[in-house]
Amino acid sequence: MDKFRMIFQFLQSNQESFMNGICGIMALTSAQMYSAFDFNCPCLPHYNLAYGLGILLVPPFILFLLGFVLNNNISMLAEEWRRPQGQRGKDRAVLRYMFCSMAQRAMIAPVVWVSVTLLDGKCITCAFCTSVPVETLGNSSHPGLSQGEMKRVLARIPCKEIYDGQELIANEVAIRYLRCISQALGWCFVLLMTTLAFLVRSLRPCFTQAAFLKSRYWSHYIDIERKLFDETCAEHARSFAKVCIQQFFEGMSTDLVAARCHPPRKAPADAGEATEKLLGITDQGTMNMALKSWHRCKPPLHLHPPALPSGNGWAGEGQPPAHPPPPRRETAAYYSRV
Repeated sequence: MDKFRMIFQFLQSNQESFMNGICGIMALTSAQMYSAFDFNCPCLPHYNLAYGLGILLVPPFILFLLGFVLNNNISMLAEEWRRPQGQRGKDRAVLRYMFCSMAQRAMIAPVVWVSVTLLDGKCITCAFCTSVPVETLGNSSHPGLSQGEMKRVLARIPCKEIYDGQELIANEVAIRYLRCISQALGWCFVLLMTTLAFLVRSLRPCFTQAAFLKSRYWSHYIDIERKLFDETCAEHARSFAKVCIQQFFEGMSTDLVAARCHPPRKAPADAGEATEKLLGITDQGTMNMALKSWHRCKPPLHLHPPALPSGNGWAGEGQPPAHPPPPRRETAAYYSRV
């Protein structure tokens, strides 16, 4: 159990590395899902395009949303965006930085899916098989075929078992042509995404370094503040439950003493410590009011230096600093009786 606790604490302290690992696992999972996916083109003129583009675009959208769902900061971003203004202003640059950071990680798995799909070529072959240039690659002078019949024959190109248009265009020629176009689009897509990631990760801090550092600092602050608030609430709830249970059993003990005349037991030594951790909030209504106040009006980001206590109050408040007293002179005299 301690090992799992240490692993959990390590993941919490290294959340960014953990999320990068999750994104990498999702990317590998998306590639494995595509390799295990049983692609079956319907080979019908009115369904090929919808099926091919659906396989190309719908799973990346689902993976993109799943990347946000698995990110713990999405709830923090929504809470910070929807909270009332209160005594603390909302910086749109910080919210934008948080959203962009999450979007960059969530886009890894969809990019891998689209890249693998385009490089494989099955989706493009199924979606655009009816657009093969028969005049260039096949026999455009084939007699007895109307435009609709030609579309129906070309729609069967991905299905070698039922394709019957070898006189019109060879099945292998059409598949090679469409797969070549798909792979070219795939490598162009990979190059575009790589260049975009380089520009975002490398050049953005160079042009807006001050704004970048400010946004990154306050995004870390919001994350750490929420973790500390959750830890404080958990510790308060634990102390509240402990004191409540102790009071319950103390009351039961008092009733038993009154009924059977048993000697009362001493209160546990840690009862006072648990009471101190309640910080003066000792009932449900006060706790609900404190939580509502935290949501509606968070404290301002302005820390006051603590004053030094003295015997009559707080020393140094509203008074100029005192000068050190001058050094005292001491004189020693010696008398002789001779």
